[in-house]
Amino acid sequence: MTRPMKVLIACEFSGTVRNAFLETGCDAWSCDLLPAEDRSNRHIVGDARELLCDGWDLLMVAHPPCTRLCNSGVRWLTKPPNGKTLDQMWSELDEGAALFSDFWNAPIDRICIENPVMHKHAKARIKNYQEFAQSVQPWQFGHPETKRTCFWLKGLPPLMATDVVEGRTARVHRMPPGPQRWDERSRFFPGIAKAMADQWTWIWEQDAGRAAA
Repeated sequence: MTRPMKVLIACEFSGTVRNAFLETGCDAWSCDLLPAEDRSNRHIVGDARELLCDGWDLLMVAHPPCTRLCNSGVRWLTKPPNGKTLDQMWSELDEGAALFSDFWNAPIDRICIENPVMHKHAKARIKNYQEFAQSVQPWQFGHPETKRTCFWLKGLPPLMATDVVEGRTARVHRMPPGPQRWDERSRFFPGIAKAMADQWTWIWEQDAGRAAA
């Protein structure tokens, strides 16, 4: 019998992905600068980069800060929003790219980083950058809405759809500005989290079983 897979869910305070992996029997932990929304004792408050060398079997970066990396924010690099300067915009881009680089180049065999499509300036700043391996939609996993999500994968197969449903509403995209919009945009879909936990735990168990044979 193989030991449980040791999983770090970085940049998550909701516990959605962590709990999905826990339900499959994994030794799963979440980490974020914010405390756990569900007050779980399997959450670490702090910088996840400080934990990357702790012997994890899988690193899942649930929703790293992506405002300066994604295509939708590239316009701010030439015309900054009110209250910001161009220097600040480019500095924040450098910080975001460095964070992505640290996760992508972590000493962990299996890595998934979730992020929107990136612009060319972000790609140029990421060490050992590779294009995303897959993009998925919530409606492929039981949620009747649209929100394209890209996965950068290392040592993991693409996810297979589990429950294709009707409905193509861009719910989060259409939300009015407000304090809850950021929270909702960064919240992971439980159907996708369950697919990750089920499919990637199974792959790890097969690999671990072959290594032990």
